Amino acid sequence: MSRTPPLRSLRLRRSVLSVPAINARALEKTHSLDCDAVILDLEDSVAPEKKAEARDNLKAFFAGPALEGKERIIRINSLSSGFGLADLELIKALSPDAVLLPKVDEPQDVMAISDLLAEAYAPEELRIWAMIETPRGVLNAAAIAESGRTPGSRLDCLVVGLNDLRKETGVLPQPGRSYLVPWLMQVVLAVKAYGLDALDSVFNDFRDAESFDAECAQGRAMGFAGKMLIHPAQIEAANRYFEPSTKEIAEAEAIIAAFADPASEGFNVINVNGRMIERLHLVQAEALVHKARLISARKPA
Repeated sequence: MSRTPPLRSLRLRRSVLSVPAINARALEKTHSLDCDAVILDLEDSVAPEKKAEARDNLKAFFAGPALEGKERIIRINSLSSGFGLADLELIKALSPDAVLLPKVDEPQDVMAISDLLAEAYAPEELRIWAMIETPRGVLNAAAIAESGRTPGSRLDCLVVGLNDLRKETGVLPQPGRSYLVPWLMQVVLAVKAYGLDALDSVFNDFRDAESFDAECAQGRAMGFAGKMLIHPAQIEAANRYFEPSTKEIAEAEAIIAAFADPASEGFNVINVNGRMIERLHLVQAEALVHKARLISARKPA
């Protein structure tokens, strides 16, 4: 019988908006947006001389009204940058839902932060997300994802960063991302092997809705859980493309009902509408229905 790893998270991550921590107005606007998660960025979008001000903005933001119904992720600077340790002190003080590590090249990058958080007695619920945006990161995607199964690891999600990856490899930004698809699928395969989530990369031209729709459809077909966004205008399309379809929900409910039938007790493989379904598909079906219910609960009555 095939085996599937336990799913680390059943959170909604269809639309994950990145917001510069230096922009206090944009931070406040996140309360009214329909994205599933917000990345509060201290790294690329903040100039070196503005890092301290950006950290102060996040202190004020977390001291205000809670960000209801959205995961809060703080992207820190690398420890080698000279800003990372101060960012980690902020993480300890604010306890967001996750910390996003930039330019993760190998499992040790994740484990080093896990150890620092453990030494600081950070809550176990505080997770780690890893940006996969370098050639070494893509080559080591499976090993990085596997580190999420190591005792004490907090790894929950891999986020593809194509802007840096294109810059380091010389691959041109072309419609369809044909030369990048093998690398994208390598990341998806890694997370599926170890029960994590993967988020597709940002799409830079938020005014080009047609091309963004096409990239969302592609990412969904590849198996990504959602997409990292750079503008609120992209939220609606990401939510629409990465949510389960009516057909998928109906199929998942049929699988759950079939395994709940007393006649299926003790069987790991059963017949559902002419298809042989394994028990691992039950786990996947339950996760899909759970996410569908979360989406339904967020929609206005």
